Amino acid sequence: MSHTLPKNFLWGGAVAAHQLEGAWDVAGKGVSIADIMTVGSATQPRQITDGVLPGKYYPNHKAIDFYDRYKDDVKLFAEMGFKCFRTSIAWTRIFPNGDEEEPNEAGLQFYDDLFDECLKYGIEPVVTLSHFEMPFHLVKEYGGWRNRKLIDFFMRFAEVCFHRYRNKVKYWMTFNEINNQTNYENAFSLMTNSGIMPRPGEDAQKAMYQAAHYELVASAKAVELGHTINKDFQIGNMIAMCPIYPLTPQPEDMMAAERAMETRYWFADVQCNGQYPNWLEAFQDAHHYDLDITDEDLEQLKRGTVDYIGFSYYMSFATKAGQDTTEYEFNENTDLVKNPYVQASEWGWQVDPVGLRYAMNWMNDRYHLPQFIVENGLGARDEVTADGRIHDAYRVDYLRKHIEQMKAAVEIDGVQLLGYTPWGCIDLVSAGTGQMEKRYGFIYVDENDQGEGTLQRSKKDSFYWFKQVIATNGEDLAGDGRQAADADLGNK
Repeated sequence: MSHTLPKNFLWGGAVAAHQLEGAWDVAGKGVSIADIMTVGSATQPRQITDGVLPGKYYPNHKAIDFYDRYKDDVKLFAEMGFKCFRTSIAWTRIFPNGDEEEPNEAGLQFYDDLFDECLKYGIEPVVTLSHFEMPFHLVKEYGGWRNRKLIDFFMRFAEVCFHRYRNKVKYWMTFNEINNQTNYENAFSLMTNSGIMPRPGEDAQKAMYQAAHYELVASAKAVELGHTINKDFQIGNMIAMCPIYPLTPQPEDMMAAERAMETRYWFADVQCNGQYPNWLEAFQDAHHYDLDITDEDLEQLKRGTVDYIGFSYYMSFATKAGQDTTEYEFNENTDLVKNPYVQASEWGWQVDPVGLRYAMNWMNDRYHLPQFIVENGLGARDEVTADGRIHDAYRVDYLRKHIEQMKAAVEIDGVQLLGYTPWGCIDLVSAGTGQMEKRYGFIYVDENDQGEGTLQRSKKDSFYWFKQVIATNGEDLAGDGRQAADADLGNK
């Protein structure tokens, strides 16, 4: 059988509301966890403050002002030929504190207008419900996702969104990169995923497992509900896929890598297969965690399995066995090692295009579901030339090599793939560092890490290259877009 990218393949781009919208306190919007994170850098982590404090710079407050400029930006996406646009709905635009009974109409109307603008150009919205922007009030008042009450608050939010946009949005995802909290020793990961700041003496790993369980139940309930509201909804999960290789073929390294993969991706096991894996149940029993997991919860997980796997892919990891080769307990902070066979970006992200194909095959063999690459890209510093051009051949090279591997997974390996949306299709605030100068986009935004700049949009060479890729449905990956940019901008 011949496998090719389908004619209706969803080429597009991906963003998150809090990283580009700005307008953090207008039209009734409440404070989200993204609004209390300061700017950082490659070497300095973002500070998570207890509310919005004077004298601190919070880059998400303004971001790139997509809230007021979305029409012009969507027009640029349409010029590139986007078939879809992945974004999120800021929870605090709809429920400012998260626990209100009634939604904020102004917030709902904004997304009506945004989705209408996309659909005007034939661009399909792909929407994530919770993308690192839960209401800060739910953190302060309820302890974040430690609290079972958050399931009901999330379901109220999901139901409002599903009903309101049932005729405008077909593709949904529940929780963005839900498995990042595997790195529970990292305060940023726990806060962005679950709104948890570990308390003195608290077992952070146990808190993560409890929060994740409530999120998985909420995800399953949302999938089941969404299908009753519109039977044509396609509702997926979203995981951060970083395959973890053994450093050597030594059997102990192989086993360490196997457990590392299980530790990062058991979330997908639950969302795709509807049940917890045996190893995790044994692990939690051995640690006497005694989590709040009811029989009703377990039945709900079976009923609410996802329709497809949404995932990000930026890099691969590697690991080796430690001294204890009985438990093989994986700790992301201490057990990752440098892979000598791949290069890394300035931010230390290992560049491994073949890893994308490997990951797609791994998930295909494990879950047997359609896949959707909803994030992939290279964060890099872009230089603007004297004539206002941005030559980003390095970005084109990165994307070309990943698309080649993506196509091999489809055409040779038979993986069913719905679409491909590179991350940060327009420059935006980095989630991990809060920087603007860590750029991913096809469209340059004039703003620096201190929030200074005109916010003017400019097309990079990659803009023209990706336009060519979409127009040929991935058949023409040649060049770097520079010649087309020359012709368009009259700079021959």
